[in-house]
Order: sequence, then structure tokens, then C-alpha cells
Amino acid sequence: MRSILLVEDDFFDKMTAQKAFEKFSVPHHLYTAFNGLEALDLLRGTNGVEAIRPLPEVILLDLNMPKMNGHEFLAEIRQSPELADIPVFITTTSGMDVDRLSAENLSVSGYILKPLDFESGTNMVDSLNLLEKLLR
Repeated sequence: MRSILLVEDDFFDKMTAQKAFEKFSVPHHLYTAFNGLEALDLLRGTNGVEAIRPLPEVILLDLNMPKMNGHEFLAEIRQSPELADIPVFITTTSGMDVDRLSAENLSVSGYILKPLDFESGTNMVDSLNLLEKLLR
């Protein structure tokens, strides 16, 4: 079964993502973290948190979160040899070019505007790339 790490501070957005995966019958185990610091604990097994093993096949990452935002989290995992190659898809409400460019400079696999919807026109290419990675 595929494992996915969703790093998201909004409960509604977490539920929307879960429903999107169920709608398309993506077999998965969804791990969630409220911010980048919690996500790092899950990936590394630090601060008394059991590590996700095997590592998630995909990370869905919100940009605007408390404590450690998406950009900071992404910069941190890209410096770690163990975590650097995990595909990361940004899920955000920000359509600002500066946010997209900053994320692309940190090698994201896609940039999906929320809510996560595999059928919306503006997100179609990146959403299909995400589905493809998960269904392989």
C-alpha cells in the first residue's frame, strides 16, 4: 500500500484530500502533520515520534503553516540525502508567481491550488502527475 504524508494545518483541507484519494480509489495510508516540524519528526523519527517506514512515496505540502512553513520544510528535506528524492507536491491557496517560483527552485513535482481536486482545469496537469505517481 502506498504511503502519503500530508503536511497541512487546515482540518477541512485534510478531509478534502482524503476524499479525493478515495474518490479515485487510490490505495494509500495517509499520514498527517500540522506543520513542517511535525512532518520532520515523522520522517526522521525524532522527538518521540515513530518514523514513517518505508518513507512516504509522496509528500503533499501546504506552504502557509505555523512554526515551520512549507518553503522552510522543503529546503530542509532537500538537504537530507535520505529525504531529498521524495516527490513533493505543493498544495496551497496561493496562486502567486513568487510562491510557485520559490517552490520550483526547490524541485517540487507539482503545484496544486486548493482544494485538492483531480478534476479541476487549473490543476489538471499537476494533479494527474500526482495520481500517476500514486497509482504506479
